[in-house]
Amino acid sequence: MSPIRVDIVSDVVCPWCIVGLRQLQVAADALALEIEIHWHPFELNPQMPDAGQKLQDHMCEKYGTTIEQSNENRLRLTTVGAELGFTFRFDEQSRMVNTFKAHQILHWANLHGQEHAMKLALFSAYFTDQLDINDSDVLLTVVGSIGLDRAEAKAVLSDGKYEEVVRNAMKDWTSRGITGVPAMVFNKKFLMTGAQGTENYSQVLTKVLAEV
Repeated sequence: MSPIRVDIVSDVVCPWCIVGLRQLQVAADALALEIEIHWHPFELNPQMPDAGQKLQDHMCEKYGTTIEQSNENRLRLTTVGAELGFTFRFDEQSRMVNTFKAHQILHWANLHGQEHAMKLALFSAYFTDQLDINDSDVLLTVVGSIGLDRAEAKAVLSDGKYEEVVRNAMKDWTSRGITGVPAMVFNKKFLMTGAQGTENYSQVLTKVLAEV
């Protein structure tokens, strides 16, 4: 049986994107199904300056949450992540950052067949190691950590050769009505948005399987 294709529109600073992925993987493993992940770019904060913004301030400004609600949300994410084997680390210094450079590196990594590995490494770099993934040196370190060529990646960031293709890819998904992430499309037929939980992913995978 061929793997079930799952296209995931995602940003690397979206905590529910890694949560949703882990939930999906748990569901697929329970059903003994193979899934083939294809990542697609989305910027949650395209206007975010290079300096970034304190995460707590960002959440309060963008979503109108109180400091108490923000802290509760982080605690919830930390707990959910731990249950799925992923470590979220948040503190008062946590920052929201621009991700356009990261998406360019992801596109380049995909050309080398390493986009999934790069995506996972960036999730860990940002959420677990609390690194600034808008920083070129940080991105090059992540590149090296998965065995890709740092010099080639540095050239990608320097000349911006994939800026337009990444922007066009994002425009393509927003033109289809995608306004939030994660957005998962199963076998190019069924769309699910948000981290839906293992049970719901099991249901959609079963539905897709029935139509194969």
